[in-house]
Amino acid sequence: MDDWLTIFEEIGVILKGHFLLTSGLHSDTYFEKFRLFEKPKYVEMAGKCVKEHFKDMSFDWVCGPTLGGVIFAYEVARQMGINSCYAEREDNKRVLRRGYDIKKGDKILIIDDVLTTGKSLNETINVFEGTGAVIKGIAVIVDRREKQDSQRIFSLLRFPVKNYTPEHCPLCKAGIPLTKRGGSKG
Repeated sequence: MDDWLTIFEEIGVILKGHFLLTSGLHSDTYFEKFRLFEKPKYVEMAGKCVKEHFKDMSFDWVCGPTLGGVIFAYEVARQMGINSCYAEREDNKRVLRRGYDIKKGDKILIIDDVLTTGKSLNETINVFEGTGAVIKGIAVIVDRREKQDSQRIFSLLRFPVKNYTPEHCPLCKAGIPLTKRGGSKG
């Protein structure tokens, strides 16, 4: 198995400082997944790890939320030789807007980049409510949650990180400047 912690450290995925996360939480650690996505050989390696983990299961679709989840979902689907789709934001929820032909009984693998609160994953799972499709697996690149729940999620790297609400953030209290990265509103 690949040592993803070492790889992520070498290519600059793991950043330290004071960060505003997409969830609105603050953290001293940020995972800049686009350092991974700019290196196709590592994205391919990551896709192989997911494919290997789910080798005894079959899927019809791999779906990821915009933006980083799309890139990774596409690579995993390419390697599995199946369809990929993506869930994008519309009116504060995620939807499938591109006319994907998802049928009753289709088996879905949900993919995302970095898991902090699970909001994007849950929104992507909810996209399939009422379609008759079945979520058969979930995978992420980094699981940064402090506590795991009962939901079985495969991750390339499990790296628990403490997050803070803005009013309880020790980094704010210490006067460390807040940095916002990524494209979401946070």
